[in-house]
Amino acid sequence: NLTGVLILSVFTAVLGFFQYGYCIGVINAPQKASICIIQEYYYVRLAIEPAIDRNSNNLSDILNNVYHHPRIVMLWSFSVAMFAVGGMITSFTVSWVGENMGRIKAMLIVNVLSITGNFLLGIAKMGPPHVLIIIGRLLTGLFCGFTSGLCPLYVGEIAPTALRGAMGTLNQLAVVIGILISQILGLPSLLGGEKMWPLLLCLSGLTAVLQILLLFGCPESPRYLYIKVGQVEDAEKSLKRLRGSDYDTTQEMEAMKREKEEAAKEPPVSVLQLVTSTSLRPAFLVAIMVHIAQQFSGINAIFYYSTDIFHQAKVKEPVYATIGVGAINTVFTVVALFLVEKAGRRSLFVAGLAGMMVCAVTMTLGLVYQPKHAWMSYISLISIFAFVSFFEIGPGPIPWFIVAELFSQGPRPAAVAVAGFSNWATNFMIGMFFPYVAALCGPYVFLIFAGLLVLFILFIYYKVPETKGKTFEEISAEFRRRAAGSNAAELEHLEGAQA
Repeated sequence: NLTGVLILSVFTAVLGFFQYGYCIGVINAPQKASICIIQEYYYVRLAIEPAIDRNSNNLSDILNNVYHHPRIVMLWSFSVAMFAVGGMITSFTVSWVGENMGRIKAMLIVNVLSITGNFLLGIAKMGPPHVLIIIGRLLTGLFCGFTSGLCPLYVGEIAPTALRGAMGTLNQLAVVIGILISQILGLPSLLGGEKMWPLLLCLSGLTAVLQILLLFGCPESPRYLYIKVGQVEDAEKSLKRLRGSDYDTTQEMEAMKREKEEAAKEPPVSVLQLVTSTSLRPAFLVAIMVHIAQQFSGINAIFYYSTDIFHQAKVKEPVYATIGVGAINTVFTVVALFLVEKAGRRSLFVAGLAGMMVCAVTMTLGLVYQPKHAWMSYISLISIFAFVSFFEIGPGPIPWFIVAELFSQGPRPAAVAVAGFSNWATNFMIGMFFPYVAALCGPYVFLIFAGLLVLFILFIYYKVPETKGKTFEEISAEFRRRAAGSNAAELEHLEGAQA
């Protein structure tokens, strides 16, 4: 039952992920000119000596010293990293905010952080630019930490079972579209120039305003209303708005009733209880590992190397080729949108990781041998596009929605919060340490990712259940059976040892 209200609600929710993607891409644009301009602006406003002499014959050397000045490096690192720090802080509070405010009200309120942060970014030229950008990035990071938990939670709860995977993939689609648009707008011919960079940084604030306006037309999650708040009539009204006035709500209402009864047998689950509970541990480990697999798959390494690889392959405009990678990112996310309900979550995840592992090996071969054989650069080039394609088929979109599928209503918010934190934390680690690892290992860095991908494939294959077409109750029951079987086997082993 694909109604207009359902489409509006899902579209509105994933606007939060669009902001997330835009904020990631805008500060890591493939065209470094806009970043260099901001760093030069820091240098001038801080009155660091020696001053930049634009008429000097050694201007390139002077600017190179600016970009590597210890104070500028430190301030720019803070400007980039504060986004991830903000995300880590608020990702842990998603559980409390979502449960006490409701999904819609929570998404409304947290957008205040986005609007405030983007406002500070927009006026960065009017005050100390480094201070305004660092605070602005922190605030937008705080917002994205909230939205990376609230959006999958809401979309997963309102989507029909048959469309839950496809609609969950829209989270990742919004991210990659946000990244692509930020890359295009970051070109010097558009907003990446000396005059327009504050506008480039703050444009996602307009999306926040749009999301606030549209949220007033979106119904609250029926599952939240029924199971958490106990408002049965309101839950049914919300369900009819989402599914259509003629929709028979009996089956879904009965499923929510059973889930509520099951949840009533256990006390509310906090983050600490989620981490320590033996019955929830299998699902908890899966939730953490799918996000770690996403971040440690090597996708960030590909974007780190892409412009250099295109340059070595003698592509005339490497920056446009890098934007082309972003376009491929978007296209294959759309492909995953149609495949996820047919092929299944686990199958796509494993296939995507396996394809990425092969591409990581061919990427290494291309990078190692291209100094001797120029044609090997094209192997690297093809590997980039293939790597990104495989990522978006499974490892990119699936972690954002499968976590909400793995848990019943009680532990779901806490699970989404912890999984979101693991995603932000590993993202931060990649951003901080990957350049050093890349400098140490050179092109062989992709072999590290190939090894990690093998481990992730084994884990996903043996530990992640297929959730396609299953209700939340059925998925939770499967994990309970697995936990019971594991405990029984452990008890039998201990008894045998004692005998």
